[in-house]
Amino acid sequence: MSSVPAAEQTLAILRFLAGQANPVPAGAIARALGIPRSTTYHLLSTMAASRFVVHYPEQRTYGLGLTAYELGSGYVRQAPLQRLARQPMAALSDACGNTAHLTVLVGREVVYVIEERASGHAMLITDVGVRLSAHGTASGRAMLAALPTQQVRALYGDRAAFETSPASRLRSLSALQRALVDVRRDGFAREDGEVTVGLSSVAVAVTDPAGYPLAAIAVTFVAASTTPEAVAEILAHVRDTAAVLRLRLTGQSVLP
Repeated sequence: MSSVPAAEQTLAILRFLAGQANPVPAGAIARALGIPRSTTYHLLSTMAASRFVVHYPEQRTYGLGLTAYELGSGYVRQAPLQRLARQPMAALSDACGNTAHLTVLVGREVVYVIEERASGHAMLITDVGVRLSAHGTASGRAMLAALPTQQVRALYGDRAAFETSPASRLRSLSALQRALVDVRRDGFAREDGEVTVGLSSVAVAVTDPAGYPLAAIAVTFVAASTTPEAVAEILAHVRDTAAVLRLRLTGQSVLP
């Protein structure tokens, strides 16, 4: 299927704005996404006319508009991600004998959408609706690694962003960027004891055809009692589940 650059750039702008805590200038959008300034202004003007974005002339910034909110509300009402992922996530937990999670990325946080808890395991601090700092979780790193480097830089340009997750081993943008290089190379992310002492997690991003992270799938296990061979088996199940969910969401099963 041939791509439509203007459509891809429009969607990239909407995704970028959705990840920001506050409205941002057009120039910042253009720099973060690598889109020419003239094109960025033209697309923003078109989206503003349809209320997908709103322009704040006094501050010279742009944010998401009412139409984007209405789309988001419709998505929440229909809950397609939860509906499509529930059965694969339950099967993943059963196959691994450990708790499986599905998360989405919202700015610098991950939000837990589904948690399939394995019986007989210790209670976790995570649950549906819980938010954690993305850089301190395997799920978050898996999704951050799928974002353009400019967008990661825009999200974490402020050093205070790393103070929200004191247990994380990543304490600076440079440390995060090095970690994301490893995630992209390996095709998965892992955290050890940064969310809960003694527990580790492996995660894989579920991406759309353009490579943008729609969600992440993770499994949490007791590090001390899980052999490297068992971790490899868990990771294989996570990868398979990510491919299943990607097929359900996008019609494509091959991970980029």
